[in-house]
Amino acid sequence: MDATDMGNDLKEILVTAEDMDRRLGEMAEQIDRDYAGRELLIVGVLRGAVMVMADLSRKLHTPIEMDWMAVSSYGSGTKSSGVVRILKDLDQDVAGRHVLIVEDIIDSGLTLSWLKANLQGRGAASVNIATALRKPAAAKVDIDVAYVGFDIPDEFVVGYGLDYAEKYRNLPFVGTLQPHVYSN
Repeated sequence: MDATDMGNDLKEILVTAEDMDRRLGEMAEQIDRDYAGRELLIVGVLRGAVMVMADLSRKLHTPIEMDWMAVSSYGSGTKSSGVVRILKDLDQDVAGRHVLIVEDIIDSGLTLSWLKANLQGRGAASVNIATALRKPAAAKVDIDVAYVGFDIPDEFVVGYGLDYAEKYRNLPFVGTLQPHVYSN
């Protein structure tokens, strides 16, 4: 899927596929330096992080293992319930392991803050965070993010794993949608 497949649904491209690829390469170089001589468990947060995990992991030279979690902080609506639920837990034990949580986007940081504390509570040797996108203006908690692809405005975005009503995840770029898309 590309911009032409979206018809008039696309408002603007914020991060091109080429810019994302370049930035993930730079992040991988830094991760390789930071984890030199250590094994790393990278944990993707489903579903949005699939693209980031795939592309970032292929750029790493550090020995890695992968695992996945799915968490939700939303109840029946679009408002956070304040309670984080684990929908799919890790298959591996993190005790004594160096863990890098890989995210597609950080908005408020609330769920990610909970997830980091949860993994630290399980005895991980270290827990750091890598994200393709971050919305500084949306932050509700101060969370240390070791590796950030791009800071973006506090707008709803799609592409590169991010969706609207389960559509647009397979766009190779990150963009915004025209207002008429939301009214359908």
